Order: sequence, then structure tokens, then C-alpha cells
Amino acid sequence: MGKKVLVAVSGGVDSSVALALLRESGYDVTAVFLCLRMGADFGTNSRSCCSPQDAADAKAVAEKLDVKFVTLSAKNDFDPIIKSFIEDYENGRTPNPCIRCNEKVKFGKLFGLADSLEVDYVATGHYARIAEYNGSAVIAGARAGKDQSYVLFRIPRERIGRILFPLGELENKTAVRDIAKKFGLPVHDKPDSQDVCFVPDGDYVKLLEAYKSKALSAGNFINTSGKIIGKHDGYGRFTIGQRRGTGVAAGHPVYVTDINPQTAEVTIGERQDLAAMGLIADESNWQAEVPESFDATIKIRYKNRGAAGKVIITGKDSFEVLFEKPIEAITPGQAAVVYRGEYLIGGGIIKGKLSI
Repeated sequence: MGKKVLVAVSGGVDSSVALALLRESGYDVTAVFLCLRMGADFGTNSRSCCSPQDAADAKAVAEKLDVKFVTLSAKNDFDPIIKSFIEDYENGRTPNPCIRCNEKVKFGKLFGLADSLEVDYVATGHYARIAEYNGSAVIAGARAGKDQSYVLFRIPRERIGRILFPLGELENKTAVRDIAKKFGLPVHDKPDSQDVCFVPDGDYVKLLEAYKSKALSAGNFINTSGKIIGKHDGYGRFTIGQRRGTGVAAGHPVYVTDINPQTAEVTIGERQDLAAMGLIADESNWQAEVPESFDATIKIRYKNRGAAGKVIITGKDSFEVLFEKPIEAITPGQAAVVYRGEYLIGGGIIKGKLSI
């Protein structure tokens, strides 16, 4: 039997195929179902990241592949992720909770269990790869069109060499489903889950309402000169760069350019008001050694293609980015993730635009 690996399974097709591929490759695999939250925790019947159906599907896949199956509760670890998500909206930010969940919960819990059992590796169904960059193991972009490396930048450097991403070399999602069919997995045609698993029906405002968040405090729309131009029913309903859904009639496209949580004011401006030449980020994590300044490609949101710029280290956990060309909709709370070619070097959480 090969080296031991814990594989996070969610009951979906991606993690199921990851499990199957590792077993076929000769690893001694154990399927680990992370129970994060139940739908009832949100006062809703909507599908959540720990539904009975997902648990049953994950177990059925493990039985089909004849591998060990373990359920690991992470509910107490997950509560701070939701708290942080709500607080970000209350502070006028637009969070990406998957980033913190991957660091603190999914990989955190997996490595905790792996260490206690003296297991060599942990694996997930993320679309990413492990590669070598300047002598260090780092995360790299997937070969497929779907690349999830962006949400993995906060994984500690010392853990990268013990991670396996079996889907990273596959061509596309169709290839994943074809493999699932080949192995006879019962989830081969199961629909993909929503991105933010704890948000009821994909509507984060419902979550803010359930927690009676002050992010839904009503306030004014103002223009870039500070003039009141309308009313809104909650500044947490908006994000930087948003064009539709403001209800502000200007006769031409207008955009959310700023959110002030202290006054509950949402600023509406022109497209050019979204442009900036740089950003400030904190909570940085570097997966390889970096100099005080270096050229790189920086992605400012999950589906962003990335833009060329210079990264300047400004502190132990902070940095700035100077872009070669103006970038639109730099959004506090999102991540600035730094790449050199295909290699993910690190990143941080955006605090705001850089005044130049």
C-alpha cells in the first residue's frame, strides 16, 4: 500500500474524482467528510455545505471505491468564518469567505487530523497544482479553464509540500465527469454546488437579515461631490463597481465607487471614477521568498484575468501594488493574489486604492 493521504470529500463530483484518482494511483486513502454547517443553523431549508444528501453521497462514493470514510465536525471552526463575513459587510468591504475557510477550516482541520494520525498528505478536489518555484513548493494554476488557485493563497508555506491536487492536470470539467462515469461514481451527473456554501440560495442579504446585521442600515446615495442623490435600504447590499440594482436614474450608466460604513453613504460615480493605479493590501501570506519589490501579475478578484504591476513589500504582513495601467473596481475585502507566470507567490486582503 502506498503513502497515506486524507482526501476531503464533499459529496460532489470534483472531490469524488480526486478520491478515485488517488486510490487508483496506489495511495492509502481515507475519505474525510467535513461537516461545516447544517441548513437548519440558518433558519432555512436551503441546501447548505453539510446537507444530509451531501453526507450520504460522500459515503456512497467511499463505499463504491472501497475506501475508509470519516466524518469530521468543523462547525465550531466555521462559526468565525461566518462572523468575519458579516463583519466585512458591516465595515463596507466585500469578502471572499472561501479564502479564510480554505486556510482555517478545510486545510486546517485536514492537517490537524493528518498530523494526529501521522498521515503523509492531504488532498482536495480544487482545480490547482503543486509546482516548484525557486526551490520552494508553491501552488500553481490548473491546466483546466477553471482555476481555483486564487482562493488558496493563504495556505501556510510549510504545508504546500504535503498537498495533492489530483484534478490540476485535467483538461476541463467534462473530463472530470467522464472519469466519474468510468469509475461508476453515483455523483457523476450531480450539479455543481454554489460558491459560498453557507449563503442561503446564493443570496447573502438573507444571511445579513438573519443575523440582523447593521450592514443593512439605510442611508443616502451621494455623488462624488457629496450631494445626496437618493436613498438606499442598506449599504451592505452594494459592492464597488456595481452598476445594476442601485435604482439611481442618471440617464447613463453609473457605478458604486465608494461605501462609507460610518455614515451608511454609498457613492455613485462615473466609470472613470473606478480607476486606480495601485492598491494597499494587508494580511499577506507568501508561499515563496520574495524581494522587497518585484514585477508580477496580480489578480484582484476570483474571475479576474490579472494585471501587470510592481509589488512593494511595506511591512511584515502588508504590501502595495503599482499597476502598469489603471485598474477598475479595486474592492476592499477581496484578495490581491500575486503570480509569477503560472506560479502563485502569495497575496493579501485589499484595504483600498493607493493614492498616487
